[in-house]
Formats: sequence, C-alpha cells, structure tokens
Amino acid sequence: MGNLVAERFERSFDADIRSKFFRGMEFREPEGDPGWFGPDSAVWYVHSHLPTLILGLVAAAYIEGLDPSISWMGYDHSRLVERVDGVPTGNVDPEGAAVRLGHSVAFFIGTAYGTTRTAENLARTVRAMHHTVKGVRPDGLPYDADDPDWLRWNYATVVWGLATAHERYHRTPLRGDDLERYYREFVRVGEALGGTDLPATKGEVAECLESYLPRLAVTPIKAFGTGPNLRDSKVPPWQPGSAFMDWAARDMLPRWAQKLALYQPPNRVTLRARRSALWLAVNGLHRATGPLPEFRAAQARVAGGTTAPVAVTAPTGPDPALTRAEVEAATLADPAAPTAARPEGAVPTAARLEAAVPVEPAAQPERAAAQA
Repeated sequence: MGNLVAERFERSFDADIRSKFFRGMEFREPEGDPGWFGPDSAVWYVHSHLPTLILGLVAAAYIEGLDPSISWMGYDHSRLVERVDGVPTGNVDPEGAAVRLGHSVAFFIGTAYGTTRTAENLARTVRAMHHTVKGVRPDGLPYDADDPDWLRWNYATVVWGLATAHERYHRTPLRGDDLERYYREFVRVGEALGGTDLPATKGEVAECLESYLPRLAVTPIKAFGTGPNLRDSKVPPWQPGSAFMDWAARDMLPRWAQKLALYQPPNRVTLRARRSALWLAVNGLHRATGPLPEFRAAQARVAGGTTAPVAVTAPTGPDPALTRAEVEAATLADPAAPTAARPEGAVPTAARLEAAVPVEPAAQPERAAAQA
C-alpha cells in the first residue's frame, strides 16, 4: 500500500511540479560546487523532507496573507483568485494555488540543492517579478513588493513556516542550537531576494512577526478562503485551498495570529488525533518515497569535496523587471529539448535574465576538504 501511495505521489510530483517548474535548474555539476549551503548545512537537512517543506509553505502563505497588502497583491497580480470572465468570484482558484505552490517548491529546492548559478538565477527571477508588483489597495494605500518592510515580513513568514512545520511534523527534527543554525543559514535566501535587516534567530523571527500585528487584518479575500467558508470545498484534502490544509496552517499559527484569524482549536482529543494523523501521513509518505532526486544529485556533486559557498548572496547590480506572464512564458521552454521542440520565441528563464542582466562570474575559491 505504501509503495502504491509513493508511486502515485511521485508521478503526480513529476507531472505537476518537476516537469513544469524545475526546468533550467542544475543539481549534478559542476563537481564540488556546494551551492549556497552545502552538505553539512541545516538547510540541506530541513528541505530534504518534501512533505514538511510543502506543509511549511502552506502555513507561510496563510500567515503572509494576514497582511492586507499581501492579500491585494495576490488579488491583483496572481492566479490565486478564481475568476469567471475576468470577474473575481471570491473563491481560491485551485489551479492557481497549485501553480503558486509549484513555483515555491521549485524555488526552495533549487536554492537549497542547486548549484550556485542555479540559486542565483532563481533569486534574480523572483526579484524581477517583484519589481512589477506595485499597485494601490481599495483603501487608497499603495503597495510595492520591493518595499523593505514588505520584504522583511515576507521573509519572516517563510522561515517561520518552514521551521515550524519541520519542528512539529518531521520524524527527527532539529532542536536547540541546530534549529537556530537553520534560521541563521536561511538569511542568505532572504538577502538574495533583496531583504535587509532580517531576523536571524527563532526568537527574532517570532518577535518580528508579532511586531507587524497593528498592520494586519483579515480582508474579504482572506475571509472567503478560510475556516467555515471552506466547509463545502471540493478541493482534495492534501491540496492547497482544502479545508484540511487550511486547518493544518491555522493550527501552526502563533496564538496571537490564531486569534486574529478567529481560529479556535478543537478539544484536546480531537486536536491530538488530527496532529497525529498528519504526522503519520507526512512521515509515511517521506519514508515511502525516499530522498528527492535533486538531493541525491547534490550529494553526488559534492561527494569528492566542496569549494566554499559564496560569501554574499545579496544582489550586487540592477535586475530586469519581468511580469509573471513573461516569466511563465520563458519557463515553457525545456532547456534540454531541441530548439525546434520549444514554443516559438521561448527561452529558459535563466537565459532570458542573463541576457538582460549579464552575470559576473564569481571568484572560484580553493577546494575545501570533503564534507561529511
């Protein structure tokens, strides 16, 4: 039974995520390239458990959307909102949610296990899209995805979601100083996306999130897609936008955020049963599927030793500004496929970005001793 579930999951992941969102990434070479983190890092350990990684991203998206500006950014610039003839219905678009999840999973797998060049390309792609996400909320307040305050909030929600899901649902989670190392390492991702003055410990992240409370609210967009409003949802339980995943995300929130979202935990027996069922499901799935191919490829890449990771991941020059549609059009091309097999005019995202903003080759540090 476990093998059947694993095979079904792997086929679905290959068809819905890997084949669409992992194009252009390199995990096997150059030999010795540690990427941004390397095999001894806490990031490699945390991100190797795909089910908890996905759960953490769902939780991060939930708390992120408690910022009204984030809600309206998503409403205006993403596919998350279901539309009929261009008119929003107030519901979450399951297909749009799946696309967002696919992009997110690819980003956090690619920046963890990809080569240095792959990680840099992914970060530039996200920054390029952020440059176009600007607008005005219905209450007249402007929003801008390049705003340092927004970048700090976004970063804190992501690292909180990934670390919290890991702590609660990983079979053998990092604790204490080892978990703190994950928070410190992950700052490299936030800085690569343009973030500054980022929280670097579990305590700092918790304090950062709560400090934004006076700015937060449950918008109609958020309210329509959570809690009792999902009671009749036909979305399968394991997919974003389902009532069960909504519960799992709200159950991981800090207590102050649960109050804001009007979440009341069920009785202790029911709560323990739900958490236990989810723990068994995610760890059973991980055990059945085994390590990600990308993780295994990265291990092979550094088996003979590694160079030192780049010292700085923050952007050092200007980026292009690309809309979501432009980036998605670029990712239609399979870099490994013959040119004739690609849609006319389509090029891999990395190539398009590098054409717009040439990448200066980083200095190659001396090879270090093999890492365990």
